[in-house]
Amino acid sequence: MPNLRIEEPHDDATLEDWRSVHNEIIPADPLSLDDVRERVTRNHLEVAYLGDALVGCSTVRPPTDDTATATVIARILPAHRRQGFGEQLYEQGLERARRLGAEVIETIVLGTNSDGLEFARKHGFVEVDRYVADVDEIWHTLRLT
Repeated sequence: MPNLRIEEPHDDATLEDWRSVHNEIIPADPLSLDDVRERVTRNHLEVAYLGDALVGCSTVRPPTDDTATATVIARILPAHRRQGFGEQLYEQGLERARRLGAEVIETIVLGTNSDGLEFARKHGFVEVDRYVADVDEIWHTLRLT
């Protein structure tokens, strides 16, 4: 399996790539470039490429002062799924979360993303919460067991 080039977004072009993947995978909650610029100040974002082709993106929300829980979210564009790229992106995010002091790992998946839910469950996540956001979409919070 070819290795991905995974990098932190470092300019508007790579922030836009991250935003593009996010908005395709999560159409119920589209972000602007300014939204992504703000997110990169509080979360660890990465973008994944195969050669020059955009494959996916990830978010690691670090643990806060009052909890040792981090959120790791890996998003792979549909054309690149089931090729092991989600594994690579997820493993890198998981390592980052642990380096940041996470003792508990969670992920959040939009209910309409059946591939994402399947991936999370396959990797040992179990649902611990479900909520409806203001966009009338069901979101699943899953915890790594």
